[in-house]
Amino acid sequence: MLTEQEKKLMLVINPTAGKNRARDNLFMLIDYFFTHDYHVTVFPTQAKGDACDYVAEFAPYYDAVVCVGGDGTLNEAVTGLMFFDAGRRPLLGYIPAGSTNDFANTLGISSDMRQAAEQFCAGTPFRCDIGRFNGRYFTYVAAFGMFTDVSYGTPQPLKNALGHAAYILEGVKSLASIKSYHLKITCDGEELEDDFIYGQFSNSTSIGGILNIGRTGVQLDDGLFEVILIQMPNNLIALNNTVAALMSQKFEDCPNIYFRRAKQITVISEIPLSWSLDGEAGGSFTYSQAEIVPGALNLNLGELPQERLSAQQALPQAEETGQPAEIEPTGSDAE
Repeated sequence: MLTEQEKKLMLVINPTAGKNRARDNLFMLIDYFFTHDYHVTVFPTQAKGDACDYVAEFAPYYDAVVCVGGDGTLNEAVTGLMFFDAGRRPLLGYIPAGSTNDFANTLGISSDMRQAAEQFCAGTPFRCDIGRFNGRYFTYVAAFGMFTDVSYGTPQPLKNALGHAAYILEGVKSLASIKSYHLKITCDGEELEDDFIYGQFSNSTSIGGILNIGRTGVQLDDGLFEVILIQMPNNLIALNNTVAALMSQKFEDCPNIYFRRAKQITVISEIPLSWSLDGEAGGSFTYSQAEIVPGALNLNLGELPQERLSAQQALPQAEETGQPAEIEPTGSDAE
């Protein structure tokens, strides 16, 4: 029975994410939120861009937006929220139902959909940074080079059947020929120029279900990206040492790995460089700029490992306001 404390919840759901888990658990989620004083309106996505469009049009009329899907669907929902001033963005919840769910793993959100709903309803607001890349928003990572085409290039049936293993299997196919890119990179004023095989600007402990950087002290509200750039190894021993350093997260032990924290990065390439945003195709550019947007999201989270994720118990309201220009929806309905 609804009460006077009833709140309105916008449930954006991708019914095809993962193994159709979102679709199969839809009634359970509606029932759970209803019994916790939420009046639920369901917005099922049908095609790429739907989640962004729904949120951009209707989000201010709701007390909360809960996204049910994978990282790509979440990316679209976040992009939709960024059409509004910080004060008009409702609380955001995330119930992971995709194949990898990197950001959910970082946030400590349960893979069990009912438990994830419980975490949202029992949670407290947490202000989280996101990134902006050439005018488009990303939730947790912008990357180029090796493995970056693995997520959006992996067929959905293979994702459904193998999960994390699908990404690794697809990535192995490309290891026989390592491609490098000659780049000029500026990282908060520090300049470097070299041949690189991989780079990422992230706000997450887990990337692509393959690379984990949790030991580096990732904090989601510190106003900084974790920047990893991998130079082209000049021999097999250097390549093996680079892989070992990535697996152990001891980046300081490897001269081929550049690791920093930064607010803004620019990348200049001699040829168009292909990018991935939150595991989805992000376009190709000869000039790219990424910058952090502090405290952009107001996530409602419960049972967080705060010592790992949060630089502060609470952040002030984000200073970033205004409607972004020429935002294109990112992400894919396949997530």
